[in-house]
Amino acid sequence: MPPSLDELVKQGEGAKDAVNLGDGIFMSKNIANSYLVTTPEGDVLINTGTDFEADEIKARFVRVSKGPLRVITFTQGHPDHVGGWDLFNEPGVETVAQANHSDVREYWRRLHPFYARRIMTLWGAFMDVDAAAMELPPEPVLTTTFIDSHAFELGGRRIELYSTPGGETTDALAVWMPEHRTAFIGNLMGPYFGHMPNLYTLRGDKIRSAMQFIHSVERVIALEPKTLINGHDVFRGADEIGQTMSKVRDATAYLRDRTIDGMNSGADLWTLMRDITLPAELALPQVHGKVPWIVRAIWEEHVGWFRYESTTEFYEVPPSSVWPDIVELAGGTAALIERAHAHAEHGRALHALHLTDIVLARTPGEPAALQVKRAALQQLLAASRQENFSEVQWLEQEIKSASPKENQ
Repeated sequence: MPPSLDELVKQGEGAKDAVNLGDGIFMSKNIANSYLVTTPEGDVLINTGTDFEADEIKARFVRVSKGPLRVITFTQGHPDHVGGWDLFNEPGVETVAQANHSDVREYWRRLHPFYARRIMTLWGAFMDVDAAAMELPPEPVLTTTFIDSHAFELGGRRIELYSTPGGETTDALAVWMPEHRTAFIGNLMGPYFGHMPNLYTLRGDKIRSAMQFIHSVERVIALEPKTLINGHDVFRGADEIGQTMSKVRDATAYLRDRTIDGMNSGADLWTLMRDITLPAELALPQVHGKVPWIVRAIWEEHVGWFRYESTTEFYEVPPSSVWPDIVELAGGTAALIERAHAHAEHGRALHALHLTDIVLARTPGEPAALQVKRAALQQLLAASRQENFSEVQWLEQEIKSASPKENQ
């Protein structure tokens, strides 16, 4: 079992040394790791961490290299990759990013309060997001941008950058060192290597293209790396790396094919989310992404939000607007709670939650409804086998919110 996501993002906390990866490459473990590639003529920094980690990252790298910093680049435009830029930037330092970087940073800055609230709701139990969540560090000022690829030499080392827009952002890139056959791929495949990718994250972001993801993975496979470094760890061995990446690619392609087949056959989204599974030979751990989430992301990537299920999808009045009518026609909340309890008793947790949502919208603190909701959520948590960390974190937060206040 891999480390939990909270363990993964906390592994670099405190005063620690950079990790020597060999070949003049050093790693600082952060929420998303930073890497320093050293050369006789200066260094290349890959990712600058968050703004509140930057001082410690810089201190770690100063202890392993006295050379000047020459180039900064980012494997993607998320705050945990670019937030510390201002501390490292100085005259003579070139900042290189893929051409979509400014657009990615624009919507992340514009939506910062929205994302901060969501991250706090989902991960606030183990991450102190709130303290620095609303502070925005200076934006990176780019010296060089590229569309598909960019290369430079420094101190006898050749560094190649390749666009991988199927990663977590459209400005994602892979850093390739051909001399050592070393690839830095950031979070192209998520925080866990060889696991089910996530084309949509629960904290919210743009849905990622399945086909772009497949092409981006193939681009890295074609390099035949002997060492692969993602956002959190290092993997070695060309055969194992190639086989692992090929399996993830093939699993994603299989899910895309089956989803499109189902759409063409006339199946609805909910049926496809329930029925599509991976064959045994393509099965992957679902610690980060989940098969039904990928199915839904593929559906919505290709056809958007209108599902041809109801005229009401066109308009601004949500289904919840008639919940008071349902309560009234049921003669009050008691009948709905009783039916929700029956669903939960028979293992129909989601049916129970549909009904408790109606009741709790009317009477938010209704103890009987909260009891049923809690039981239904606990069924879902047990059924999850505690595998997917985002799902588990959400369910645990929901169980906590449905529990009596004295137990929280």
